[in-house]
Amino acid sequence: MRETHVVTSFLVHEGKILILKRSDKVGSFPGAWAGISGYIEEGEAPLQCAIKEIREETGLKEEEITLISAGDAMVTKKDDKTWVVHPFLFETEKKDICLDWEHEQCEWIDPKEIEKYETVPDLKKVLESVTNAH
Repeated sequence: MRETHVVTSFLVHEGKILILKRSDKVGSFPGAWAGISGYIEEGEAPLQCAIKEIREETGLKEEEITLISAGDAMVTKKDDKTWVVHPFLFETEKKDICLDWEHEQCEWIDPKEIEKYETVPDLKKVLESVTNAH
């Protein structure tokens, strides 16, 4: 079984977290709610990947986000795939974001509301790894 390393980042604004609904154009988990995620390229540091994905998926620049915490990498398995998720939590003063093609919708929610959404595998666990750390 091959491992795929990905980042999953959450943005916090005034106590709410941003979740995004994946579009039909993405290869994995279309229609599911997720954090800001992306594949880590070979030689790329997880934190730099997280910042790049935030810029691509929300339009926010590096100077508009502040790293709050980074969780330990965690393994998630779904079907025959193994994902190694590197979680991050960032804060931003900006509430308005610009979605790219990977997502069709976004919502700022109370972190406790995550259970109400149909999410990518283990999203609640990934969120808890960074929100309980700070």
